[in-house]
Amino acid sequence: MNILVTGGNGQLGMSLRKIHNEFPQYNFYFTDIPEMDITDVGNINNFIAINKIDIIINCAAYTAVDKAESEAEIARNINSRGPEVLAKVSAANNIKLIHISTDYVFNGETCHPIKETDRPDPHSVYGNTKLAGEEAIRNSGCDATIIRTAWLYSEFGNNFVKTMLRLAKEKDNISVVYDQVGSPTYATDLAKAIMTIITKGFSSFNLYHFTDEGAVSWYDFTKTIYSLSGINNVKVNAIESWQYPTAATRPSYSVLAKDKIKKLGAEVPYWQDSLKACLEIINRN
Repeated sequence: MNILVTGGNGQLGMSLRKIHNEFPQYNFYFTDIPEMDITDVGNINNFIAINKIDIIINCAAYTAVDKAESEAEIARNINSRGPEVLAKVSAANNIKLIHISTDYVFNGETCHPIKETDRPDPHSVYGNTKLAGEEAIRNSGCDATIIRTAWLYSEFGNNFVKTMLRLAKEKDNISVVYDQVGSPTYATDLAKAIMTIITKGFSSFNLYHFTDEGAVSWYDFTKTIYSLSGINNVKVNAIESWQYPTAATRPSYSVLAKDKIKKLGAEVPYWQDSLKACLEIINRN
Protein backbone atom coordinates (compact mmCIF):
# COMPACT_ATOMS: atom_id res chain seq x y z
CA MET A 1 0.00 0.00 0.00
CA ASN A 2 1.12 3.54 -0.78
CA ILE A 3 0.98 6.26 1.88
CA LEU A 4 1.15 10.00 1.16
CA VAL A 5 2.37 12.13 4.07
CA THR A 6 1.65 15.86 3.71
CA GLY A 7 3.58 18.32 5.85
CA GLY A 8 6.52 15.93 5.62
CA ASN A 9 9.08 18.47 6.84
CA GLY A 10 7.25 19.33 10.06
CA GLN A 11 7.77 17.71 13.46
CA LEU A 12 5.29 14.90 12.92
CA GLY A 13 6.24 14.38 9.28
CA MET A 14 9.90 14.09 10.24
CA SER A 15 9.00 11.68 13.04
CA LEU A 16 7.13 9.50 10.55
CA ARG A 17 10.21 9.58 8.32
CA LYS A 18 12.25 8.41 11.32
CA ILE A 19 10.16 5.28 11.88
CA HIS A 20 8.84 4.49 8.41
CA ASN A 21 11.50 1.83 7.73
CA GLU A 22 9.90 -0.22 10.53
CA PHE A 23 6.92 -0.73 8.18
CA PRO A 24 8.35 -2.23 4.98
CA GLN A 25 4.90 -3.33 3.86
CA TYR A 26 4.10 0.32 3.01
CA ASN A 27 5.58 2.71 0.46
CA PHE A 28 5.79 6.24 1.88
CA TYR A 29 5.70 9.47 -0.14
CA PHE A 30 6.71 12.48 1.96
CA THR A 31 5.71 15.87 0.60
CA ASP A 32 5.71 19.45 1.80
CA ILE A 33 4.74 22.79 0.28
CA PRO A 34 7.11 22.62 -2.75
CA GLU A 35 5.70 19.24 -3.83
CA MET A 36 2.13 19.34 -2.56
CA ASP A 37 -0.30 22.23 -2.05
CA ILE A 38 -3.10 20.63 -0.05
CA THR A 39 -5.57 23.28 -1.25
CA ASP A 40 -4.92 22.51 -4.95
CA VAL A 41 -7.32 19.78 -6.13
CA GLY A 42 -5.54 19.28 -9.45
CA ASN A 43 -2.13 19.00 -7.79
CA ILE A 44 -3.41 16.36 -5.36
CA ASN A 45 -5.32 14.39 -7.99
CA ASN A 46 -2.27 14.21 -10.25
CA PHE A 47 -0.03 13.05 -7.41
CA ILE A 48 -2.36 10.33 -6.15
CA ALA A 49 -3.03 9.07 -9.67
CA ILE A 50 0.66 8.83 -10.58
CA ASN A 51 1.65 7.23 -7.27
CA LYS A 52 -1.51 5.14 -6.70
CA ILE A 53 -2.02 6.46 -3.16
CA ASP A 54 -4.13 4.34 -0.78
CA ILE A 55 -3.76 6.35 2.44
CA ILE A 56 -3.15 10.04 3.16
CA ILE A 57 -1.71 11.19 6.50
CA ASN A 58 -2.29 14.94 6.73
CA CYS A 59 0.40 16.46 8.94
CA ALA A 60 0.22 19.84 7.19
CA ALA A 61 -1.05 22.65 9.42
CA TYR A 62 -0.74 26.33 10.26
CA THR A 63 0.40 26.11 13.89
CA ALA A 64 1.51 29.68 14.70
CA VAL A 65 -1.23 30.07 17.29
CA ASP A 66 -0.73 33.76 18.10
CA LYS A 67 0.06 34.80 14.53
CA ALA A 68 -3.18 33.18 13.39
CA GLU A 69 -5.11 35.93 15.19
CA SER A 70 -3.82 38.43 12.60
CA GLU A 71 -3.46 35.95 9.71
CA ALA A 72 -6.85 34.32 9.97
CA GLU A 73 -7.30 33.83 6.22
CA ILE A 74 -3.95 32.07 5.84
CA ALA A 75 -4.72 29.84 8.84
CA ARG A 76 -8.18 29.09 7.46
CA ASN A 77 -6.78 28.16 4.05
CA ILE A 78 -4.35 25.60 5.50
CA ASN A 79 -6.32 24.33 8.52
CA SER A 80 -9.85 24.35 7.09
CA ARG A 81 -9.79 24.40 3.30
CA GLY A 82 -6.79 22.05 3.03
CA PRO A 83 -8.44 19.21 4.98
CA GLU A 84 -11.71 19.82 3.09
CA VAL A 85 -9.93 19.37 -0.26
CA LEU A 86 -8.05 16.28 0.94
CA ALA A 87 -11.28 14.78 2.25
CA LYS A 88 -13.18 15.36 -1.00
CA VAL A 89 -10.34 13.89 -3.05
CA SER A 90 -10.16 10.92 -0.66
CA ALA A 91 -13.91 10.31 -0.91
CA ALA A 92 -13.82 10.46 -4.72
CA ASN A 93 -10.86 8.07 -4.99
CA ASN A 94 -11.63 5.61 -2.16
CA ILE A 95 -8.55 6.77 -0.21
CA LYS A 96 -8.32 6.51 3.56
CA LEU A 97 -7.45 9.77 5.35
CA ILE A 98 -5.78 10.36 8.71
CA HIS A 99 -5.89 13.97 9.88
CA ILE A 100 -4.19 15.56 12.90
CA SER A 101 -6.15 18.04 15.00
CA THR A 102 -5.64 19.76 18.33
CA ASP A 103 -6.70 20.33 21.93
CA TYR A 104 -7.39 23.96 20.94
CA VAL A 105 -10.81 22.91 19.63
CA PHE A 106 -11.85 22.93 23.33
CA ASN A 107 -12.23 25.93 25.63
CA GLY A 108 -9.97 24.51 28.34
CA GLU A 109 -12.42 25.35 31.10
CA THR A 110 -13.04 21.79 32.28
CA CYS A 111 -11.21 20.04 35.12
CA HIS A 112 -11.37 16.43 33.88
CA PRO A 113 -9.70 14.65 30.96
CA ILE A 114 -11.51 15.63 27.76
CA LYS A 115 -13.22 12.84 25.84
CA GLU A 116 -13.80 12.56 22.11
CA THR A 117 -17.52 13.00 22.77
CA ASP A 118 -17.12 16.30 24.67
CA ARG A 119 -18.42 19.37 22.87
CA PRO A 120 -15.78 21.51 21.12
CA ASP A 121 -15.74 25.22 21.94
CA PRO A 122 -12.62 26.89 20.52
CA HIS A 123 -11.62 30.34 21.79
CA SER A 124 -8.97 31.22 19.18
CA VAL A 125 -8.65 31.60 15.43
CA TYR A 126 -6.32 28.61 15.38
CA GLY A 127 -8.81 26.45 17.29
CA ASN A 128 -11.72 27.57 15.11
CA THR A 129 -9.87 26.82 11.86
CA LYS A 130 -8.82 23.38 13.10
CA LEU A 131 -12.39 22.56 14.16
CA ALA A 132 -13.67 23.67 10.74
CA GLY A 133 -11.17 21.26 9.17
CA GLU A 134 -12.51 18.43 11.34
CA GLU A 135 -16.09 19.23 10.36
CA ALA A 136 -15.25 19.34 6.65
CA ILE A 137 -13.70 15.89 6.88
CA ARG A 138 -16.66 14.50 8.81
CA ASN A 139 -19.12 15.91 6.26
CA SER A 140 -17.18 14.61 3.25
CA GLY A 141 -18.15 10.99 3.78
CA CYS A 142 -14.59 9.72 3.24
CA ASP A 143 -13.04 6.94 5.32
CA ALA A 144 -11.29 9.18 7.82
CA THR A 145 -9.65 9.08 11.21
CA ILE A 146 -9.07 12.33 13.10
CA ILE A 147 -6.52 12.38 15.93
CA ARG A 148 -6.48 15.28 18.35
CA THR A 149 -3.18 15.85 20.11
CA ALA A 150 -1.49 18.51 22.26
CA TRP A 151 1.82 20.03 23.35
CA LEU A 152 3.80 18.40 20.55
CA TYR A 153 7.59 18.44 20.69
CA SER A 154 10.48 16.52 19.12
CA GLU A 155 14.12 16.72 18.13
CA PHE A 156 12.95 18.31 14.86
CA GLY A 157 12.03 21.90 14.05
CA ASN A 158 11.00 24.52 16.59
CA ASN A 159 9.07 23.60 19.72
CA PHE A 160 8.77 24.35 23.42
CA VAL A 161 11.49 21.92 24.53
CA LYS A 162 14.06 23.31 22.11
CA THR A 163 13.06 26.88 22.97
CA MET A 164 13.63 26.26 26.69
CA LEU A 165 17.03 24.71 25.96
CA ARG A 166 17.96 27.75 23.87
CA LEU A 167 16.81 30.17 26.57
CA ALA A 168 18.97 28.34 29.11
CA LYS A 169 22.01 29.39 27.07
CA GLU A 170 20.85 33.00 26.82
CA LYS A 171 19.34 33.78 30.23
CA ASP A 172 19.84 32.95 33.88
CA ASN A 173 16.25 33.85 34.82
CA ILE A 174 13.01 32.97 32.97
CA SER A 175 9.30 33.05 33.79
CA VAL A 176 6.84 30.32 32.76
CA VAL A 177 3.09 30.01 33.36
CA TYR A 178 1.97 27.45 35.92
CA ASP A 179 -1.83 27.74 35.50
CA GLN A 180 -2.06 26.02 32.10
CA VAL A 181 -2.07 22.22 32.35
CA GLY A 182 -1.76 19.63 29.61
CA SER A 183 0.10 16.55 28.43
CA PRO A 184 3.41 16.91 26.56
CA THR A 185 3.50 14.66 23.50
CA TYR A 186 6.64 13.34 21.83
CA ALA A 187 5.99 13.41 18.08
CA THR A 188 7.57 9.97 17.65
CA ASP A 189 4.93 8.52 20.01
CA LEU A 190 2.18 10.12 17.93
CA ALA A 191 3.76 8.78 14.73
CA LYS A 192 3.70 5.27 16.20
CA ALA A 193 0.04 5.71 17.21
CA ILE A 194 -0.80 6.70 13.64
CA MET A 195 0.85 3.55 12.34
CA THR A 196 -1.08 1.49 14.90
CA ILE A 197 -4.31 2.87 13.48
CA ILE A 198 -3.20 2.05 9.93
CA THR A 199 -2.12 -1.49 10.77
CA LYS A 200 -5.26 -2.17 12.85
CA GLY A 201 -7.55 -1.03 10.05
CA PHE A 202 -10.06 1.76 9.49
CA SER A 203 -13.77 2.22 10.00
CA SER A 204 -15.83 4.68 7.96
CA PHE A 205 -15.14 7.52 10.44
CA ASN A 206 -13.31 7.63 13.75
CA LEU A 207 -12.06 10.21 16.21
CA TYR A 208 -9.30 9.60 18.73
CA HIS A 209 -7.40 11.60 21.33
CA PHE A 210 -3.69 10.95 21.72
CA THR A 211 -1.06 12.51 23.96
CA ASP A 212 1.56 11.01 26.20
CA GLU A 213 0.40 9.90 29.64
CA GLY A 214 0.15 12.26 32.60
CA ALA A 215 -0.48 15.96 33.14
CA VAL A 216 1.81 18.87 33.95
CA SER A 217 1.97 22.67 33.82
CA TRP A 218 4.28 24.55 31.46
CA TYR A 219 6.26 25.60 34.53
CA ASP A 220 6.78 22.04 35.74
CA PHE A 221 7.46 20.89 32.18
CA THR A 222 10.27 23.45 31.98
CA LYS A 223 11.69 22.43 35.36
CA THR A 224 11.75 18.80 34.19
CA ILE A 225 13.44 19.70 30.88
CA TYR A 226 16.22 21.41 32.81
CA SER A 227 16.50 18.69 35.44
CA LEU A 228 16.82 15.92 32.85
CA SER A 229 19.34 17.98 30.88
CA GLY A 230 21.50 18.72 33.92
CA ILE A 231 20.82 22.46 33.66
CA ASN A 232 20.94 24.03 37.13
CA ASN A 233 22.06 27.59 36.45
CA VAL A 234 18.67 28.97 35.37
CA LYS A 235 16.07 30.26 37.84
CA VAL A 236 12.56 29.38 36.63
CA ASN A 237 9.81 31.63 38.01
CA ALA A 238 6.17 30.48 38.13
CA ILE A 239 3.72 33.09 36.83
CA GLU A 240 0.02 33.23 35.98
CA SER A 241 -1.28 33.51 32.42
CA TRP A 242 -2.35 37.15 32.86
CA GLN A 243 1.29 38.01 33.54
CA TYR A 244 2.26 36.66 30.11
CA PRO A 245 -0.39 38.02 27.72
CA THR A 246 -0.66 36.41 24.27
CA ALA A 247 -2.69 37.24 21.18
CA ALA A 248 -4.51 33.89 21.30
CA THR A 249 -6.31 32.49 24.33
CA ARG A 250 -4.70 29.27 25.57
CA PRO A 251 -6.76 26.44 27.13
CA SER A 252 -6.19 26.41 30.89
CA TYR A 253 -6.76 22.65 31.04
CA SER A 254 -6.33 20.49 27.95
CA VAL A 255 -5.61 16.99 29.22
CA LEU A 256 -7.11 14.58 26.69
CA ALA A 257 -8.66 11.24 27.67
CA LYS A 258 -7.02 8.37 25.79
CA ASP A 259 -9.12 5.33 26.73
CA LYS A 260 -10.41 4.89 23.18
CA ILE A 261 -7.02 4.76 21.45
CA LYS A 262 -5.61 2.54 24.22
CA LYS A 263 -8.36 0.00 23.50
CA LEU A 264 -7.20 -0.02 19.88
CA GLY A 265 -3.76 -1.08 21.08
CA ALA A 266 -1.77 2.14 20.79
CA GLU A 267 1.12 2.51 23.22
CA VAL A 268 0.82 5.62 25.43
CA PRO A 269 4.18 6.26 27.15
CA TYR A 270 4.56 8.37 30.29
CA TRP A 271 5.51 11.92 29.27
CA GLN A 272 8.70 12.07 31.35
CA ASP A 273 10.03 8.83 29.83
CA SER A 274 9.50 10.17 26.31
CA LEU A 275 10.94 13.56 27.20
CA LYS A 276 14.09 11.88 28.50
CA ALA A 277 14.44 9.90 25.25
CA CYS A 278 14.00 13.03 23.15
CA LEU A 279 16.46 15.06 25.22
CA GLU A 280 19.09 12.36 24.86
CA ILE A 281 18.81 12.72 21.07
CA ILE A 282 18.84 16.53 21.17
CA ASN A 283 21.79 16.75 23.56
CA ARG A 284 23.70 14.09 21.63
CA ASN A 285 23.27 16.08 18.44
